Amino acid sequence: MSGERLTIKTPDGAFSAYVARPVAAKAPAVVVIQEIFGVNAVMRETTDWLASQGYLAICPDLFWRIEPGIDISDKTKAEWDRAFELFGLFNAETGVADIAATIAAIRADTGCNGKVGAVGYCLGGKMAYLTAARTDVDASVSYYGVGIDSLTGEAAKIKKPLLMHIAGEDGFVPREAQAAIHAALDANPLITLHDYPRRDHAFARQGGEHYDAADAGRANDRTLAFFKANLG
Repeated sequence: MSGERLTIKTPDGAFSAYVARPVAAKAPAVVVIQEIFGVNAVMRETTDWLASQGYLAICPDLFWRIEPGIDISDKTKAEWDRAFELFGLFNAETGVADIAATIAAIRADTGCNGKVGAVGYCLGGKMAYLTAARTDVDASVSYYGVGIDSLTGEAAKIKKPLLMHIAGEDGFVPREAQAAIHAALDANPLITLHDYPRRDHAFARQGGEHYDAADAGRANDRTLAFFKANLG
C-alpha cells in the first residue's frame, strides 16, 4: 500500500485525487467522497484504511472548481467557517460529473479488476447517494448524508446496491428528514438503511467531536461486509 497522486482529466479541466493501493496487483476500487473539509488527513487516512482492507482506494478533490487542494480540519472556527463557505459554493451537478470521471479513471487503472464502489461522508454522503442514482458505480455507501430527504425521487434511478448509515441525533439531518428518508427508501430492495439512534453527525470521523468508537466500528464493519458482498 502506498499513497500517490493521480490527475483526472475532464472537459472542464483536470483535478487531483489521492490514491492508496492495496497489496494485491488487482482489486476492486472504492471512490472515497470527501466531507466539507476537502481531501484532508481524515479522508487520506480513510483511503489508506480501505487500501489496507484490500481495495484500490481513490479520493478525488471535488472542491477543485472552487479552489484546488483544500485541506482543512474540524478543529477551529475559522476552518469551520471556510468549510461551510465551500459547502455553499459546491455544485452537486458538477460534483457528480467529477465522481463519474473518477470512477472511469480508476476502473481503467491497471490495478482495478473492473468493479468500483463509492463511500461518502457528510456532503460526501449526499454525493454517494447521487452517485448510486446517476453513475455506473457497482455499490455505494452513504454515511450521514445531508439533504437526501429532498432527493428521494432520485432513488427510482438506482440500479445497484446502496447502504446508508443514519445518525439518529444528527444536527444537520433532523428527525423529520430522517423519517422522510425512511418513508421513501425503506421498501426499495436495493437500499439498506442502518440507524444509530444516539449518534450525532460525523460519529465515524475519528478525532471528531461526535466520534463514537463502538458505532463507528459497527458502521465500518457493515461497510466492509457490504463491499465484500457487492464488489468481491
